[in-house]
Amino acid sequence: MRVLLLLLFALMLSGQRDPILVPEVSQHEVQVRQGFTGTELLLFGAIIDPAGRGVGGQYDIVVVLKGPPEPIRLREKARFAGVWVNAESTDFRSVPSFFAVASSRPIEEIVDQKTAAIYEFGTEYIQLSPTGIIDPEEQARFAAGLVDLKTRQNLYQEIVGGVELREDVLYQARISLPSNVSTGIYTAETFAVTDGRVIASAMAEVAVRKVGFERFIENSANHWGLYYGFAAVVLSIGMGWAASRFYAMI
Repeated sequence: MRVLLLLLFALMLSGQRDPILVPEVSQHEVQVRQGFTGTELLLFGAIIDPAGRGVGGQYDIVVVLKGPPEPIRLREKARFAGVWVNAESTDFRSVPSFFAVASSRPIEEIVDQKTAAIYEFGTEYIQLSPTGIIDPEEQARFAAGLVDLKTRQNLYQEIVGGVELREDVLYQARISLPSNVSTGIYTAETFAVTDGRVIASAMAEVAVRKVGFERFIENSANHWGLYYGFAAVVLSIGMGWAASRFYAMI
């Protein structure tokens, strides 16, 4: 709080007029160990108005948390001769591995669709970057299917009313990371909105890393893929042989 007061004083002296956001997260590093069941991130901070006015209903807050992007090939299943087989497919160049948006009110009450699309205020506005030539209707179908799949995996979330404003200055939002999150750098963007316009934004980062034996396995698979695959095959054969010998002795 002392830091916030000093910052406010400095802004008043500098003649700054636009409000600014001072974001923070409860933990800047999430460690994924064996038995990791997920965690909850607390994203909080303050919106400072150099004129000395508090939030007081003047602003809405939207928080967007995105995981590292990844390329994805999405395939569509079709029934052929009584069997489900792979049919059409499409590639997406940059898909957020995790996406969550929390807002102080429903997004449609805060901004119009154009502004929501620019800032990705919702799962329907995620910029998926499809590759190749594809029919717009087909692209929309594949995109909707991808979002639905990620939503059912709890990797895409929309939390209406998930941002709480306190004391006309402070805000906080809680976003759950499931156990199946990808590792990498996550960006938490906070936006202050008034009269349908984004007037301030700020960003914080969270690193999700594997530690311990899980980190050793990941590094081995990424840097020594051939040896890792050979060791996995040998281990599988050895465990199968040991299991067969054990049951033969019973």
